[in-house]
Amino acid sequence: MMESMDGSTIIGYFKGKSILITGSTGFLGKILVEKILRVQPDVNKIYLLVRGVDEPSAKHRVNQEVIGTELFGLLREKHGEEGFRQLVEEKVVALAGDIIYQNLGLEAPMLEDLAKDIDIIVNIAATTNFYERYDVSLDVNVMGVKHLCLFAKQCAKLKMLMHVSTAFASGDKEGLIMERPINLGESLRQGTYLDIDAELRLVRDVKKELTDSDDAQKTERKAMKELGIKRARHFGWSNTYVFTKAMGEMLLGQFRGDIPVVIMRPSIITSLRADPLPGWMQGTRTIDTLIIGYAKQNLSCFLADLSLVMDVIPGDMVVNAMMAAMVAHSEEKGAQVVYHVTSSLRNPATYDVLYQSGRRHFYENPRLGKNGEVIPTKEMYFFNTIARFHLYMIITYKLPLEILHLVNLMLCGVFSRLYNDLNHKYKFVMHLVDVYGPFAFFKGCFDDMNMERLRLTMAMKKPEDLMFNFDPKTIDWDDYFYKVHIPGVLKYVCK
Repeated sequence: MMESMDGSTIIGYFKGKSILITGSTGFLGKILVEKILRVQPDVNKIYLLVRGVDEPSAKHRVNQEVIGTELFGLLREKHGEEGFRQLVEEKVVALAGDIIYQNLGLEAPMLEDLAKDIDIIVNIAATTNFYERYDVSLDVNVMGVKHLCLFAKQCAKLKMLMHVSTAFASGDKEGLIMERPINLGESLRQGTYLDIDAELRLVRDVKKELTDSDDAQKTERKAMKELGIKRARHFGWSNTYVFTKAMGEMLLGQFRGDIPVVIMRPSIITSLRADPLPGWMQGTRTIDTLIIGYAKQNLSCFLADLSLVMDVIPGDMVVNAMMAAMVAHSEEKGAQVVYHVTSSLRNPATYDVLYQSGRRHFYENPRLGKNGEVIPTKEMYFFNTIARFHLYMIITYKLPLEILHLVNLMLCGVFSRLYNDLNHKYKFVMHLVDVYGPFAFFKGCFDDMNMERLRLTMAMKKPEDLMFNFDPKTIDWDDYFYKVHIPGVLKYVCK
């Protein structure tokens, strides 16, 4: 049974601790680094493993891509420029390495020193591209987890290993999806067994065959991307990202030994809701394609059933849940706990809520053209089935393309460039629909009983308690999208 805690318990826990974080240059990683430094400046060390040829280049990356971002503005203000610089210099250590290598790509002396010092490992490093090369995804999302597990076993005073996965690792199931580990070899397609070693061998064999061809480099990238989608779908997952994240969880279960392990599975992570900078975000989330397209008025239609729930959760709430879970399961020998950091069960938000908030925002804050003229906001049309979208694309684009192709042949290739350009765009849109379609029509609902139990241990009385709020029931989605998320996308993504 978890003991009750409050904000001061969480703040106190991180005092004197040494934490190794992978993926700190990503959205979630930055939020975690900033939060720990802000609430507990007496943390011992925060080690950030980043790709770099040497320590100076790793340090430069951390300064540019993590510490130097707007997200750290409140911390700068709190300590003053000199105090902030000193805090970072004392507490943040950049390590040049990579989880795709054994021993994390670190030299033996550094590895030994690190193993003596680390209390907590947080693995956020991942390639999140749905259509990533299969070899790259396997290296980062799967083998990276194994390498971290093997390192974790060398850490004498390790209190826990936290692994950030995704709620969608469970696949495109309908109904209630439980917080349970994914077992080694488990497949979503009946009659198949997922052998990770066999997948690694397959990649090696395919690459070897490609090496023997004349244009190996040119074809390898395309072949690896297509192999990823093909293997994902063979076993019942919709894309390479969620497929390899599921495999990563399998290896974590296989290699963890008796290390306390917590798997955090957020759904679609959106902009910060509260602190330190409401609306701040980095990179485009699946739902933001809709906002950006609407803002630029170059998207007349979109693939979505507006009545369906899109499971979203603000980034600061994910980090708050991560920090609370670290405290709750610290030194729980042999434990393996899965948390869905999601909203679909407790406080579902539909695509319609996002669309109506967007309409209201752009009608009340119309975009201006170069000469200061108001650009009228148009309505969008939504296709609630992939079949309807395909029919629309055939009539509107595919048939005119075929006519253009015939005219081009009759006129000896006068329109070749135009035809190739339009055909490329058409294929690109159809590919996006193929890869993102399952998300647009996802009918699952994520159970979060473990998360609710963790929430119930939290006292929410004092201001420092509210700093660690991760209860989706406290979110007014219309208000959040209208006042925080949409302005955030326009400010930080549509620069």
